[in-house]
Amino acid sequence: MSPAFFYGYLTFIVFLFGACWGSFLNVCIWRIPREESVVKPRSHCPKCNNLIAWYDNLPLVSYLVLNARCRHCGTKISARYFIVELLTAVLFSLVWLKYGLSLLTPVYGLLVFGLILGSFIDCDHLIIPDRVTFGAWVAGLLFSPLIPELHGQLTAWAGFQAAVIGLAVGGGLLLAVSVIGRLIFRKDAMGLGDVKLLGGLGALLGWQAVLFIIVAASFFGSFVGIYLIIKRSRRWRSRIPFGPYLAGAAVLWILGGKELTFVYLRWLSGGIY
Repeated sequence: MSPAFFYGYLTFIVFLFGACWGSFLNVCIWRIPREESVVKPRSHCPKCNNLIAWYDNLPLVSYLVLNARCRHCGTKISARYFIVELLTAVLFSLVWLKYGLSLLTPVYGLLVFGLILGSFIDCDHLIIPDRVTFGAWVAGLLFSPLIPELHGQLTAWAGFQAAVIGLAVGGGLLLAVSVIGRLIFRKDAMGLGDVKLLGGLGALLGWQAVLFIIVAASFFGSFVGIYLIIKRSRRWRSRIPFGPYLAGAAVLWILGGKELTFVYLRWLSGGIY
């Protein structure tokens, strides 16, 4: 077996693994905001309440085989289920392709899982669960000394210090934005869920990532806001969740943000940097 074939085989396994976790994510996205157990009861159709058999619950495949409809009552299955499974599978694969057999791979995979969970719940309910935000805090403070490479450090103490600094910078910057926005606009300009999320991202990825994420997320949000204004959508007048933009920017950082930043700074300095 050639190395290329073996590596491709492992990538396919990672893709399937990601799709399975994406299927579980769909359960979490639906149940966690409703304070329901993600373990019991078994998956069932919300319309007819019939339990979903294992062969109708295969990630990606079952959605296509069933033509996006419940086998029992024919109720249409939301495309989101397929999208979440595919998105998780693709992102897991991209993390694997970039970091390979590294301790960074499972940590970033766990972070991607949490970001997808928080983003879809934020879109639906305008909240980011504490298990996502504070979970990122705990993960950052725990993994950073164990895997100092997360912050480009060599020792456990240096890794832990970097996590604390990242947590303070991430949470502090958005908290300042929230307080100043409240004073100026007399209403919340930034949800505390976003503040806690960026703090967790700082703890896991470092303060440099925080700066990148804020800039990138602001660009993403601006483009979407302009699009909604052009379309004269009613949604631009209401609160738009910022969590998904932070999550997207964080994923971009993981997959190549450092390289993008280097290229940008090099271009900014006329190629001297």
